[in-house]
Amino acid sequence: MPKLPPISAKEAIKALERLGFVRVRQRGSHVVLRKETSSGAIGTVVPIHKELASGTLRGIIRLAKVTPEQFLENLF
Repeated sequence: MPKLPPISAKEAIKALERLGFVRVRQRGSHVVLRKETSSGAIGTVVPIHKELASGTLRGIIRLAKVTPEQFLENLF
């Protein structure tokens, strides 16, 4: 698994939106994103922080069911 750079929640949300996710709602400091696929809906939650911890970012990527490589390609 490639090393993930320290990024903000805003950057992570933009990368997920490029992968087809849409914002469903926001409550407090958490944004819920969802993507409809042929096998069903995939959802993930992104906490709004200036810098996401590496474990938190890995969890977001795992819930989104994308590979770290796919995420990094859509990051910038």
